[in-house]
Amino acid sequence: MQGRKAVLILHGKQAMNEEVRTAVRDLRERGWTLDVRVTWEAGDAQRLVAEALATGYSHIVAGGGDGTLREVAEAMGLAATQASLALLPLGTANDFAKAAGVPLEPAAALALLEQAARPIDLGRVGDQLFLNMATGGFGSQVTANTSEDLKKVLGAAAYLFTGLSRFSELQAASVELLGPGFDWQGDLLALGIGNGRQAGGGQLLCPDALADDGLLDIAILPAPQEMLGALRDLLAGDGLFVRARLPWVEIKSSQGLDMNLDGEPLQADSLRFEASPKALRVHLPAGSPLLGGD
Repeated sequence: MQGRKAVLILHGKQAMNEEVRTAVRDLRERGWTLDVRVTWEAGDAQRLVAEALATGYSHIVAGGGDGTLREVAEAMGLAATQASLALLPLGTANDFAKAAGVPLEPAAALALLEQAARPIDLGRVGDQLFLNMATGGFGSQVTANTSEDLKKVLGAAAYLFTGLSRFSELQAASVELLGPGFDWQGDLLALGIGNGRQAGGGQLLCPDALADDGLLDIAILPAPQEMLGALRDLLAGDGLFVRARLPWVEIKSSQGLDMNLDGEPLQADSLRFEASPKALRVHLPAGSPLLGGD
């Protein structure tokens, strides 16, 4: 049956994951055709998405961490396909999946293929698309500099450990953000532009973001007058944030701003982010926190 045919694009590190193998076998026993393709090097996920769409797969599963999810979602969004995406979260942070309520157990995650897909938004900056969040400032540096070995040992806590260990390097970035009815200028420590709600291993930057409202949530953590306290205390104080919800926002920084696009580094003096409404069909749990009302 064509409607029960899917391809799993699986990160190479997970190829011998016995729990994933069992989940794949169980789904096949329920009548699904589930083919598996394994990534080996950069660019494989995009190539495998293109091959899957050309072959006529109606469902694609992204199996891996946030980086694999970003690559697969971006390739599908750029292809403007009606094929749907399911998430098999196997990374350290799994930020988008956790915020969306996707189960972390492989069998339960794959079972979402049997839920109806819902159209959600993607974020766009230039010719790149992102599913979860763009972050800037010190938070993006922490994400980029957290080692894979540390993540293996500490899991999501590795991001906090890296942030605290690098706190002496904390520097504010002077920026201007401009959007419809919104203009903010000043020094910031952290910036989140969210289609999802959290980044950096569970840091809730955009706690009210919805993935299907046609808008991006903006979260700005202004730099305090004195650099006192720990990174954890700064990011825990929601009242410190400046927030907005916009269809687009432009960011300018004379000294350049380091951004992190769902794990992909990005640097420029001027960037324009915008929401691409209903750009991708995704299988999410009924009642997912990231879905608004119809």
